[in-house]
Amino acid sequence: MRLKILKGSFIIGLVIILIQGCDFIQIKTEQEEVKPLARAKTNFLYPQDIEGIVKPGTSKEDSVELVQKFIEDWARKQLLIEEAEGKIDVDEAEIERKILDYRYSLIGYEYMEFYINNNLNTEVSDEEIEAYYEKNVDNFMLKQNIIRGLYVKTPVEAPNTRRLKRLIQSNKPEDFEELKSYCLSFATQYQLYDSVWMVFEDVVKNSPLADIPNKVQFLKNRKFVENADDSFLYYLKIDEYRISDNISPVEFVKDQIISIILNKRKVELAKELEDNIYENAVKNKEFEIYN
Repeated sequence: MRLKILKGSFIIGLVIILIQGCDFIQIKTEQEEVKPLARAKTNFLYPQDIEGIVKPGTSKEDSVELVQKFIEDWARKQLLIEEAEGKIDVDEAEIERKILDYRYSLIGYEYMEFYINNNLNTEVSDEEIEAYYEKNVDNFMLKQNIIRGLYVKTPVEAPNTRRLKRLIQSNKPEDFEELKSYCLSFATQYQLYDSVWMVFEDVVKNSPLADIPNKVQFLKNRKFVENADDSFLYYLKIDEYRISDNISPVEFVKDQIISIILNKRKVELAKELEDNIYENAVKNKEFEIYN
């Protein structure tokens, strides 16, 4: 059961004040004490502790939810800490050291992200992709059957489906343009660019072709297939296929290779940043080890 700390009307009033940007925080004086919003055993949550959690423009409903969640999360953490302190011996010095290490890690990570985002070259040439592929080709084994070809799914009542079939099987540029126009007007699903490798299972799912018992044998023996159910007609033209457990074509893993190359560049930039900062500090005598 969710922890009921604040009543809904009080939360709404609090959120409205936060959204309007009014000076909500009351200053403790001898005559007036700031009223806490919540208590978890011996710990109290005050209005200033929730400053900034509601961004300008947030709806009233979302604001209430944000405030409520923040307070509940705060309570859970405080209660867990108090429970832990009552059950185990806590080395405060070690905790403080870990907090300091974590703070430094966060600040360093933020700056490293900033540096990488401003210095990363995101252009990856075809030559780089090909070179990485050739060097690591054994890492790109197919886990699924893939095909290149054309696929069209159209309602059974679509017009002139005989013409559609001929267009799919044609290699003439003018017929391809007509096929694109037809698909835009009548098809519910299609893939017309035969240079794109597709996972065979993804292409045929939700169609009668998904029930083919031996898909490898099917791919080896069929170049064109036409099928139907009560609602749709399905056309598949296969120009090329690759079977699982064989090497992927470079085009199929191109995006994966680009991601790997960019990640390597990020690692190199991070090391470059650390090395530059360290070397500059040593050069400028801002860092030295005393014997």
